[in-house]
Amino acid sequence: MSREPGDFTAYQAAFAARIRDPKGVPLPPGASARRMRVYEELLFNNLEGFLLACYPVTRKILGTRAWKRAARRFFIEHRCHSPLFREIPKAFLDWMECRAAGLFPELPFLAEFMHYEWLELAVGTAPEEADPGSVDPEGDLLAGRPALNPSARLACYRYAVHLIGPRRKPAAPDAEPGCYLLFRDAQDEVRFALLNPLSARLVAMLRDHRPSGREALAHLAGQNAPDQYELYLRAGRELLNNLLAQGALLGTWRET
Repeated sequence: MSREPGDFTAYQAAFAARIRDPKGVPLPPGASARRMRVYEELLFNNLEGFLLACYPVTRKILGTRAWKRAARRFFIEHRCHSPLFREIPKAFLDWMECRAAGLFPELPFLAEFMHYEWLELAVGTAPEEADPGSVDPEGDLLAGRPALNPSARLACYRYAVHLIGPRRKPAAPDAEPGCYLLFRDAQDEVRFALLNPLSARLVAMLRDHRPSGREALAHLAGQNAPDQYELYLRAGRELLNNLLAQGALLGTWRET
């Protein structure tokens, strides 16, 4: 006999609840424990696989047991709003950012470090690419408008996240924030440049407003040290050239 629609919906809900939380939710009426175990393990392992692809170092920092507890709790509590599997790691990050301090008080850097790990994946899969015809790779970075690599992402953290690992777990933030520019180079490899806060502000200006290099540096000098414009110009030219050599800048935008 087929189930009534209302009964079937209730059964689906009970089935899904059991898959999410096998230890805390009873079997749906009439379900085989052996067959349910197949679904329970398959779905959780699939979820964990997507998370491990993004957070391999986080898993090592937490250890196997703590990692699985966190992944299981996420599986139980979170409700996805997107059908795209690639968005699961970001959903886990959002979930963990609200809970990391409570779940892992001994790891105050955890939320920032996980964001850094996720950002590497986000940059590696970013669809943005510059139209080659819109960029002059030989353009003057001061007179022209420096073209930031479209895959680039800028983030600042209280901890030196690129140094964190299973054997280095800082207990307190660094004296000065660390800013990172992540991007894909010409070989499609994800790379990062470590910037000071002032250099990060310069990159943010180039990203958001597309001024000429000279205009951006003059603005920063006017805000911070009006009498040191030439110093800002020399240091800024060196920074822009370094970013160009690394692939974070592609040249200058062609005038249309």
